[in-house]
Amino acid sequence: MAFAHCFITVPADTSNFHTATSILTRPFSSSVSSFPSSNLNTCRLSNFPKNLRIRHKESVKAQASEASAAADAFTNFKHVLLPITDRNPYLSEGSRQAAATAAAMAKKYGADITVVVIDEKEKEAYPEHETQLASIRWHLSEGGYQEFKLLERLGEGSKPTAIIGEIADDMNLDMVVMSMEAIHSKHVDANLLAEFIPCPVLLLPL
Repeated sequence: MAFAHCFITVPADTSNFHTATSILTRPFSSSVSSFPSSNLNTCRLSNFPKNLRIRHKESVKAQASEASAAADAFTNFKHVLLPITDRNPYLSEGSRQAAATAAAMAKKYGADITVVVIDEKEKEAYPEHETQLASIRWHLSEGGYQEFKLLERLGEGSKPTAIIGEIADDMNLDMVVMSMEAIHSKHVDANLLAEFIPCPVLLLPL
């Protein structure tokens, strides 16, 4: 996708995704801002130097292209990845938030969900592993999403960020949904996200 290697941070409210995309629109800024504010309303584009007008038009086109790409990222995706990196059998607050968001988005846009449970230790090291899987199913179903694919990448010794990137690449996924909690807890290295993950990443603030 043309919007790869982009990090999108949106509010946790999943009721209006079109509103959330507005955070991707950067305000236009150029040397026009050097004019006193009292004169801005009386200035006409025809009074600006020709090269400034050209730059202005190019900037507007670039913003339109960026806004279009942002909209595509939220409306054209068909497969979402939900990484679970914590080992709380009932899911951490961030994981519950990410599950609810992924379910709501997938239901709204008719996308598929793949869940990947990642940990450096083997499954046998966690007696409540099955409880966690049941919790994942419950939280997704609460969001109105019943069917999903489940992957388990346990005890491999690879960095979670690399595993997420590998799966996103191999399955040609359109978006990764995760909470900032995964980064704050050091489960995911934010510095490696752009290097390993080949699609947009939706980061949800706590």
